[in-house]
Amino acid sequence: MHFDEILSLVGGFGKFQKVLYVWICLPQIFLAFHMLVSVFTGAVPPHLCRSTVRPADLNLNLSLLSSTDADPELSCGIPLNHSAAAGPGHGVPPGSCQGGWEYSTETFHSTIVTEWDLVCDRASLNHFGSSIYMFGLLVGAVVFGSLADKYGRRNIVLISLTIQVVFGVCAAFAPNFYIYTALRFMVGTSISGVIMNVFVLGTEWTGSKERMLAGIITDYFFGFGYIMLAGVAYLIRDWRKLQLAISAPGFLFISYFWLLPKSARWLMANDRKEEAWELIRKAARMNGKPLTKDLEMWEVNKIEEKTEVKRKHSFIDLVQTPKMRKQSLIVFYLWFVNVLVYYGLSLNISDFGMNIFLTQLVFGLVEMPARTITLFTLNRSRRISHSAFLAVGGTACLLTIFIPDDLTVVKTVLAMTGKFGITASLSIIYVYSAEVFPTVIRQNGVGISSMCARIGGALAPMMHFLRAISPQAPMVLCGICPLLGSGLTLLLPETAHKPLPDTIEDVEGYTIRVKDGGVKPVV
Repeated sequence: MHFDEILSLVGGFGKFQKVLYVWICLPQIFLAFHMLVSVFTGAVPPHLCRSTVRPADLNLNLSLLSSTDADPELSCGIPLNHSAAAGPGHGVPPGSCQGGWEYSTETFHSTIVTEWDLVCDRASLNHFGSSIYMFGLLVGAVVFGSLADKYGRRNIVLISLTIQVVFGVCAAFAPNFYIYTALRFMVGTSISGVIMNVFVLGTEWTGSKERMLAGIITDYFFGFGYIMLAGVAYLIRDWRKLQLAISAPGFLFISYFWLLPKSARWLMANDRKEEAWELIRKAARMNGKPLTKDLEMWEVNKIEEKTEVKRKHSFIDLVQTPKMRKQSLIVFYLWFVNVLVYYGLSLNISDFGMNIFLTQLVFGLVEMPARTITLFTLNRSRRISHSAFLAVGGTACLLTIFIPDDLTVVKTVLAMTGKFGITASLSIIYVYSAEVFPTVIRQNGVGISSMCARIGGALAPMMHFLRAISPQAPMVLCGICPLLGSGLTLLLPETAHKPLPDTIEDVEGYTIRVKDGGVKPVV
């Protein structure tokens, strides 16, 4: 008997699962905070070199820069004894300021940029810091993905939440930029551990009919965090207080040591049937569908018949067989391109020329209808839905390159449309990939997928440097990559309304039997 059939007997999305999803969804709000807070803590206010402008003129010139929405790096080339309004010149080479920098406090009281002078010749450190944080997500995906398959989803979630709150709070007291970056790197590793494992834990406890809805619910809470961050950052303009505000509440997750259950599906796949059945009985009781003893013993026997051959699995199994290899490589690319474009748009909202808090709010609000629409399309087809939304996102991003710079509203609307398509496709790939990979290597598959996604995330802040080649280069990349992914998605199998595969043999379409002491595939 398939585990999904057991779930149908105990309730695929009853009270037990609903309570579980409450615990799964709450951390998503704080994940959004940590993922996007650098938009505000790393913001670059208008600034001037004290040695280039008379002290009496500093406030006036900073006000001019702020009111005209000038490029923050304009002041790097302001000549000696000239006002900010005069524009860039050749009297002071960029980065040669000896008297220190003066920053406008009209929007932010302090950021890591103003505290550690990450402007002009040091401006690249700000982008590299964001990339190192994203690289932390990559390391976390590799480490926590494999550990979760070995030690269980729940244990890794608890460890990751602990790392997140401890290092997140410490980052608020960092004495210099390099320690701050190292602490943020550790927070990044924990983000991957939480994102991957709470999602897989929820998926493995949810019946096939409700799996899609449950997966989208977690994404909603990330969207809520996205929107809430705009308000929190608007109220708290000091970066240290903001960092503390998004991190300290994480101590409440200590209660998860008593609240969060293990995955019965993972326990069953790892031959820990007694623990699994104890949890299944608990779920059945909470859902009002207790199992009879005779039925329970019959199900155990059926499961033992199906799993008569056991072997250890690793990430190598993702590419050893033909269908599994093709599906894995496509899913890996889809995660990469979704996250590259998602954070390429999200972390560079200042490029669109509108108020940073308003743009953050609008981009957050776009997430809600984007996630909602997938509820109506996923039930019909995972494959067509994902392909279509990638095509919408890529096309909208490409169209922005044809809009003049002075039409900022039009460019922002197109960027929002691109964000809409990418957000919807990102919601789908979470559900889709969990259904493509079989239980025995699901966490390995999601882990390496997340690793590929984090490569995209690490490269997203670097897209800013492509503007040195052409101002349109970042949006061209954000358009072409999703369109390629849209075509590749059509090569994946349809998984809507189908049970989760438990073994690689389920994916390949053949069974395994033991013959003459060996393992033989039977087509």
